[in-house]
Amino acid sequence: MPRSSTQYYCAATLDGFIAEADDSLDWLTGYSGSFDGPGAEPGGRQSYEAFYEGVGALVMGSTTYEWVIGELDDWVYKGKPCWVLSSRELRTPPGDDVDVRIVDADVSQLHDEMLAAAGERHLWVVGGGNVASQFADAGLLDEVIVTLVPVVLGEGKPLFDRRLPGGPMQLKGTRTFDSGMVELAYSLDGK
Repeated sequence: MPRSSTQYYCAATLDGFIAEADDSLDWLTGYSGSFDGPGAEPGGRQSYEAFYEGVGALVMGSTTYEWVIGELDDWVYKGKPCWVLSSRELRTPPGDDVDVRIVDADVSQLHDEMLAAAGERHLWVVGGGNVASQFADAGLLDEVIVTLVPVVLGEGKPLFDRRLPGGPMQLKGTRTFDSGMVELAYSLDGK
């Protein structure tokens, strides 16, 4: 059976923020750029759906989780187990196909269970920067896939909360989208 990997997949501004200081994503949801140069691929929903097909399980922090359940009418990750790292009690969305697990534990204690639940697919670190940093600190983050949006905020919630251990990431590939966004894929495990 192929080994699943732990991937941090997100969008970030050109200056490295994944959300504004108030956690809003207006800079992303309201973005409307374009690029018609050579090699431009369709981006947006189509690119996300292709990534999501390879996801078997998810993990996120409480701020990301509360944003998702507060902003969206329905649980968008149905049929996939989702761990929410939180020391607080949080409500879970209703539904038969909803598997949300609120846990107060170290990522290294949960990682094997998460990978087992992902099966042959990947574990998606949805966000935020603190959760991604926890996986990196524990040596459990395999890949960072970030779509750069040509927007500058000047301040906000960073892609990572702190410097990552180890040496530089290794570039695995790039994709240029017709929206003007650019996806960068990096390996942290040297593969």
